[in-house]
Amino acid sequence: MRTTFLPFAQPDIDDTEFNQVREALESGWVTTGPKTRQFEAEFAAAVGAKHAIAVNSCTAAMHLALEAIGLQAGDEVITTPYTFAATAEVIRYFNATPVFVDICASDFNINPVLVEEAITPRTKAIIPVHIAGIPADLATLSEIATRHDLALIEDAAHAFPVDFHGRPIGSRPAGMSDRHAVCFSFYATKTLTTGEGGMICTDNDEIADRCRIMALHGISKDAWKRYTAEGSWYYEIIAPGYKYNLTDIASGLVLQRDFEKG
Repeated sequence: MRTTFLPFAQPDIDDTEFNQVREALESGWVTTGPKTRQFEAEFAAAVGAKHAIAVNSCTAAMHLALEAIGLQAGDEVITTPYTFAATAEVIRYFNATPVFVDICASDFNINPVLVEEAITPRTKAIIPVHIAGIPADLATLSEIATRHDLALIEDAAHAFPVDFHGRPIGSRPAGMSDRHAVCFSFYATKTLTTGEGGMICTDNDEIADRCRIMALHGISKDAWKRYTAEGSWYYEIIAPGYKYNLTDIASGLVLQRDFEKG
């Protein structure tokens, strides 16, 4: 029997992270601001994505990505049952239907052959889940998604930093249309942690803009843009959005990390 406590998570946090968090606290800007924007820019560069939108969980990231592609009630999304509940939960948020297909015995990732067999006229998207740092077959899944005009939303909660055929997970796979996004987790147990947090990466300008707006109540610009010297207080509520933004305190936990190494 074990006599010492087995920690749920054991993040590698030292004075570097404490100093970044202290900077945010001392600046008086503790919500979404310059540190979060820096985190987004550096993360996008590391994974080869045009856009990165920081949010407060991977669940939020996937919810926003599905909203941005226009998922509606009655639609179907093909995914794997070998995943955390959130992958299917975000589909149900829209009263859409998760369609489960089996995994490959070799790597526990979704089976592309079964994905194609499950496509119906109601199918809107495919959500592969990269398991335990092993990427799904993005070459085949991208070809299937593009040929059937489906969105591909990658659940990369287990996949940072991971490459597929020399491309970082987070970048758009070769041959994939721009109806594509990758969702990361920065939960306490992940290789990169902000305590709670997530990121949406995409090359699609419309998906990125929609996710950024919907992550903060549908507001046309965040507080940092409204209240800094070069900003303007004026904003509009464009759509009924959510409260999914990531704070500068959380972002400070990762800013000194080498994102290419995790």
